[in-house]
Amino acid sequence: MHGTFGSPTIQIDPAILYFGTPVVLIGSTNEDGSHNLAPMSSAWWVGWRCVLGLARNSKTTENMIRSGECVLNLPSADLVAAVDRLARTTGSDPVPPSKAYRGYRHEKDKFGVSGLTAVSAETVGAPRVAECPVQMEAKVAHVHEMAQDDPMFRGHLTAIEVRITRVHAHPDIMMEGASNRIDPDKWRPLILNFQEFYGLTPQRLQRSELGQIPEVMYRPPGWRPAL
Repeated sequence: MHGTFGSPTIQIDPAILYFGTPVVLIGSTNEDGSHNLAPMSSAWWVGWRCVLGLARNSKTTENMIRSGECVLNLPSADLVAAVDRLARTTGSDPVPPSKAYRGYRHEKDKFGVSGLTAVSAETVGAPRVAECPVQMEAKVAHVHEMAQDDPMFRGHLTAIEVRITRVHAHPDIMMEGASNRIDPDKWRPLILNFQEFYGLTPQRLQRSELGQIPEVMYRPPGWRPAL
């Protein structure tokens, strides 16, 4: 049904454009050394770089810019309840007006609220989430203030580019016989699609032409992540 629409499109003005992206639990460090953990879904990757779209007044943004680091923890679909317990919490105190308007409350102990477990990273001071099948340690490379041409959003949105310094993955999602490849048939990321949670279908839709390119060919010869 969804691939066979016959009628013309209509012009719409949606409040958000969240067309479906993986959920990321960003681990960061507060100024007093305690852990912060925040769910978000405005993230995209190219190679070993990631761009994160964040509210300028969020505790996570503050922590990342101050410390220059974070951990990007990717929850699987079966962690949806834990992620949802964090949904309207913030490490900011007082709660920013824009978040208070949407029903957010301050929570200092994000790991306690979610029931998730903090574990130490190897290249950064921010926390990893033990239960997440994928954990990527990262350092801030560039901060871009978004919407500078829009008086309504200017000063409220930030895009932070990070470089990944270490990747951890659970053995159960790895491809057999390939020590550095995650198996897309085993990895089931949690997806946020217009504010609702979804998972991937258990089977591929069809053969992918790009999937015929050996994954190792995307790695520049001799490249190693910089710490």
